[in-house]
Amino acid sequence: MSMSNNITAFLNFVAFMCSIPIIAAGTWLASKPDNECIHWLRWPVVFMGLAVMLVSLAGFVGAYWKKEGLLGVYLVCMAILIILLLVLLVLAFVVTRPNGAYSMPGKGYSEYRLAGFSSWLRNHITDSDSWRKIRACLADSDICPKLNNEFITADQFFAAHLSPIKSGCCKPPTICGYQYMNPTVWSNPTNAIADPDCSIWNNDPNQLCYNCDACKAGLLGNLRKEWRKANLILILTVVVLIWVYLIACSAYRNAQTEELFQRYKQGWA
Repeated sequence: MSMSNNITAFLNFVAFMCSIPIIAAGTWLASKPDNECIHWLRWPVVFMGLAVMLVSLAGFVGAYWKKEGLLGVYLVCMAILIILLLVLLVLAFVVTRPNGAYSMPGKGYSEYRLAGFSSWLRNHITDSDSWRKIRACLADSDICPKLNNEFITADQFFAAHLSPIKSGCCKPPTICGYQYMNPTVWSNPTNAIADPDCSIWNNDPNQLCYNCDACKAGLLGNLRKEWRKANLILILTVVVLIWVYLIACSAYRNAQTEELFQRYKQGWA
């Protein structure tokens, strides 16, 4: 019984440590400028990591101080958390699989088509009601103004590996044929009817291409890139948590069996 509880306590310590990369991945996602503008996407991973930390701590206390009821609650709660993490991973993988990026000849950056991303992301993030708030948040941020301090010449700008959101929101689409003045000021389009976004572009720092489909696609491109990086950490952590959980279940079951056996022996004696 004591050995099984010690094993369970150690495994809960491992689970507790696994919560740290989950919280770190969630904090990293929440710190990104695009996620700051999508409030409901900022904190779910952090909350999930905190829940894993608290449940693991409860399991450790239950095992170390031999609180069998607390251990039972831990096993149920951890099973629910693992299922929720798996659902989150599957959803994140499915909705970030489509990629609307396409390369631009002679440019260091890519551009993005809104139709190339998943319909779930488009319906929940780029619909008119949601985009109104996101657009105002992007306009208040320093995502685009910072480009004016990073690039001086057109050659520097065109060779840059811009993030999807900078490529989509801070400049007009290349197909429009605008002439570069500085990263956020462009003039004299040679093909203004090539794309609806061409007529939406405005040199006003509060307008730029924030109302363009290219900007919506760029935001989704950023989210896709960031969530796929976070998914790698989450997948490894969930695999370890499942392994820990299965061993903890086995140890708990063995402890219960040993306890019943000891009671049986005492009753027989």
